[in-house]
Amino acid sequence: MKDSSVAALLQSEKNPALRRIGEKVLAGERILPEEGIILFENGSLPFLGALANFVREKLHGDKTYFNRNFHIEPTNICVFSCKFCSYSRLYAHREEGWELTTEQMLDIVRKYDGKPVTEVHIVGGVHPKLTLEFFAELLRKIKAHRPDLHIKGFTPVELDYMFRKAKVSVEEGMKYLHEAGLDSLPGGGAEIFAPEIREQICADKVDAAGWLKIHQTAHELGMHSNATMLYGHIEQYSHRIDHMERLRSLQDKTGGFNTFIPLKFRNKDNEMSHIPESSIVEDMKMYAVARLYMDNFPHLKAYWPMLGRNNAQLTLSFGVNDIDGTIDDSTKIYSMAGSEEQTPAMSTAQLVSLIKQVKRKPVERDTLYKEIRDYSTIDLKEIEVNPLLN
Repeated sequence: MKDSSVAALLQSEKNPALRRIGEKVLAGERILPEEGIILFENGSLPFLGALANFVREKLHGDKTYFNRNFHIEPTNICVFSCKFCSYSRLYAHREEGWELTTEQMLDIVRKYDGKPVTEVHIVGGVHPKLTLEFFAELLRKIKAHRPDLHIKGFTPVELDYMFRKAKVSVEEGMKYLHEAGLDSLPGGGAEIFAPEIREQICADKVDAAGWLKIHQTAHELGMHSNATMLYGHIEQYSHRIDHMERLRSLQDKTGGFNTFIPLKFRNKDNEMSHIPESSIVEDMKMYAVARLYMDNFPHLKAYWPMLGRNNAQLTLSFGVNDIDGTIDDSTKIYSMAGSEEQTPAMSTAQLVSLIKQVKRKPVERDTLYKEIRDYSTIDLKEIEVNPLLN
């Protein structure tokens, strides 16, 4: 959306507070926490979408990024009992879950030999017997087999437990894993930082300060990371803004975050199943406000297996410029929680088609957003038959 179109929109806005916030966005000025709450409470979807799309296009034009990646989920056995989780099984009931050996995980990596994937994403439950040394050795073996593969792995929930069990500091533990082959961190485990909400939904795992410290340490080692927020459960708008403000403040210090990823709460088969899920209107509002508030985060991602393909496509008009990747080796976390996508894997051709359908430019990236290939001028039939493209 052009500056003139946004300016006209602001002229017609009857709410003076919203008009002032919109003028700040247009001028590239930072939104304050209280203004973020006003956007959530009073901003109409067309108003928020137009502003968020303005920021998105100012940063990235029509480019929409994706990558070719696959997931390894070492285990869903976990010592923690988060109430929103449909994925994990407590250690006492470990016969109901799974636990992969190092060799089984390496077999997953080998399955992609000769295929142009650029990233492996490793994240799972917190198993008491899968130690820091166990994972360091896994990283070394993956790097020995395929040195070019970027390893993005482990949430602060997993890392905090590993480090405490190994009796090492965060700094020592992060340096050890980085030297073993860990390239970057995903954004999971953040949930909602506000202690009064965290106490109710995930009381026994690493708190906000611990989560932020691990990411700050990674950034200080030269690593990049992502950040998430679980929304649409018992939190209020003020909790969402508080969460984003803490992330924005750390980004001011380190500049190490690549992407912010709002994650929709899904209510199937967990202890919060009585809480209704957020509407699609609320989902789009969340993405739009995130794009406006997270002014120092270069990218905003919609994780399509969680939202569903059609809804993820819709987010591209509400500030989102990344829809993750092909996600081969189907990730179970969201399918077990009731996501629309029970088999979350897409071919490159399907991803490209999804992006092109809404007049955006599909661009393959690596984990750190180096552009690999512009697919906007490549015919879909060529992508489908060319193994290097698909």
